[in-house]
Amino acid sequence: MMQRKKILFVAEAVTLAHVGRPLALSASLDRTEYEVHFACADRYGFCFEGADLVRWTIHSIPNQQFLQALADGKPVYDAATLAGYVEEDLQLLRQVRPDVVVGDFRLSLSISARLAGVPYVSLINAYWSPFVEQEYIVPSLPLTRFLPIPLANALFKLARPLAFALHTIPLNKVRRRHGLPSLGWDLNRVYTDADYTLYADVPELFPPHDLPANHAFIGPVLWSPPLPLPNWWDQLPAGRPLVYVTVGSSGHGALLPGVLRALAGLPLTVLAATVGMVKLDAVPDNARVADFLPGEEAARRAALVICNGGSPTSHQALAAGVPLVGIAGNLDQFLNMQGIVAAGAGALLRADRFDEAALRQAVEGLLATPAASAAARQLMVIFGNYRSSESFSKLLSKILTTT
Repeated sequence: MMQRKKILFVAEAVTLAHVGRPLALSASLDRTEYEVHFACADRYGFCFEGADLVRWTIHSIPNQQFLQALADGKPVYDAATLAGYVEEDLQLLRQVRPDVVVGDFRLSLSISARLAGVPYVSLINAYWSPFVEQEYIVPSLPLTRFLPIPLANALFKLARPLAFALHTIPLNKVRRRHGLPSLGWDLNRVYTDADYTLYADVPELFPPHDLPANHAFIGPVLWSPPLPLPNWWDQLPAGRPLVYVTVGSSGHGALLPGVLRALAGLPLTVLAATVGMVKLDAVPDNARVADFLPGEEAARRAALVICNGGSPTSHQALAAGVPLVGIAGNLDQFLNMQGIVAAGAGALLRADRFDEAALRQAVEGLLATPAASAAARQLMVIFGNYRSSESFSKLLSKILTTT
């Protein structure tokens, strides 16, 4: 028998998405061909229930530190943190001795994988690609708390290139220490640097230009945590549209009570997941709440999805042909929602200007607009043409036969 190849997945566990995506890809690999290892911080243990892989524990900055950096518009990592990551990565790579390492937002692999001589595959969203044009909208930042959004947006457009450049300094500093060339001042290049870069998106939403041969779209990577269903799951009222609501692990949990209040007077049944981010003092009569819900199945049952605008839940909605409202806070969420809004399959609201009446109007508008549902169904067809697990497996075969 041929010896199985070792594939090491490394997830930067600052949000659930960065763990769920590589976990979904790892589950798709044939265990007769691959020995699968998975490394991440020990904070999402429930995700690994029943997973057939070897787990390793590594350090990631706390979730709240990550979210606060995004909220403040500051670099997420300093050079000391990334230098520590590199040393930890190298120790892990020496222990596992993988044939390929796959990272999801583990920026230090840009250094450690190269130093270890291991082929490195990065999984990321296409709206961070240097080969996708973007119109940058000011996210929720300190200046948006007191400035009108048009003025804040104008200032953001002026300051963004410098701000992005500042975000590149820590990784480039650590790269130079290890004798690797700088990646320059382009944050998108820093985020996507790898031997092979895979976009968990479709080009129909984020059209690329001059895409290199080692960059590829593999389509959405859908994943839901393996958790038991709430006892009310099969006892939902009939005859009313269902709306699935989740703030996500990088969303604004404090907004959930307002979201539920905005929907309370509408003829809907609301399925809401808190993701353990918020405790509700009261739940409206038309809402059913749990810490976690199976997002893919909830989206399939829903007529509309409300989320933070991030790719994991929005992809679940669109894969089910369901339009969505994204209440965006950080830049990642704004970038993702721009593609969806441009396609006509959703509405974008600002978390820093959250208004219950505006949300209610957006919900009623999308539910009453056949064009939004038609656009979502069209994207469902496009999503269905992609098989992320098959594309990923083919890339691994290519790497392993050429190294």
